[in-house]
Amino acid sequence: MSESIPFDLDVYLRRIGWEGERRRADAATLRGVHLAHMRAIPFENLDALRGMAPSLDPADLMAKLVHSRRGGYCYEHNTLFTCALEALGFRVTLLCARVVVGADSIASRPRTHMALRAEVPGEPRPYLADVGYGTVGALPEPVPLVADVEFAAAGRRHRLVHAPHDGPLEMWLLQAHDAGKGDWVSQYAFTLEPFEKPDFDVINWHIATHPRSPFTQRSYVQHTDTTRHLLLDGRLLTRTGSDGTVTEREVTGEAEARRLLEEEFGITAPEGMTLL
Repeated sequence: MSESIPFDLDVYLRRIGWEGERRRADAATLRGVHLAHMRAIPFENLDALRGMAPSLDPADLMAKLVHSRRGGYCYEHNTLFTCALEALGFRVTLLCARVVVGADSIASRPRTHMALRAEVPGEPRPYLADVGYGTVGALPEPVPLVADVEFAAAGRRHRLVHAPHDGPLEMWLLQAHDAGKGDWVSQYAFTLEPFEKPDFDVINWHIATHPRSPFTQRSYVQHTDTTRHLLLDGRLLTRTGSDGTVTEREVTGEAEARRLLEEEFGITAPEGMTLL
């Protein structure tokens, strides 16, 4: 991919449509840029579906997620978002989480998800930020790292709780409220141990190329806007309205899948690849 497009904060902010009056490292900017990114850039695994580990180089992320009609998965989104936050004056630490939706236990899942610890200058408590989770349970805005407090934003409710853990660091659990079930659903678990870019280079390659990785098995594309969350999981298209209403249907074939990506997700799929 391109080596001539470095990270450019102005171009990135135009891509996500954020028009904040002041570019300063405060909580309002952190929340605003986070929400704008989540609504502007879709989540997708099309490179992994083609057997390719996507580049996490900032120039390549600019070329793909900002200058092209593409999205990415968690490592791409949160690496790009880290570049933006650092350019705005925030201090960011990379975290690695275990996705536990549907799991029997936290320990049964590996650490594969990238999340972020963001520090706001002058504030004593850091935030959990994550624009790369993609699902209907994802955070619209960052939340302070405080346990047992409910946060509401953009029609979603979240909280952080501590989970039993034998290790030396506290185990945090992000939970989202499921209106349909009337209950809290655990999304992922993490500690505040810092991870580094080389750690995610390895994890990214494994998730994008391992034959048993779900991201190498079927298309997995998601997008959230002001009115709904849209998911294409293989042939199944699921719409979740802002009121929690869920509708599902099967996509009929390749032509419809490509049309949906173009018109509903804002993605131009690579030529010649099979989506379904």
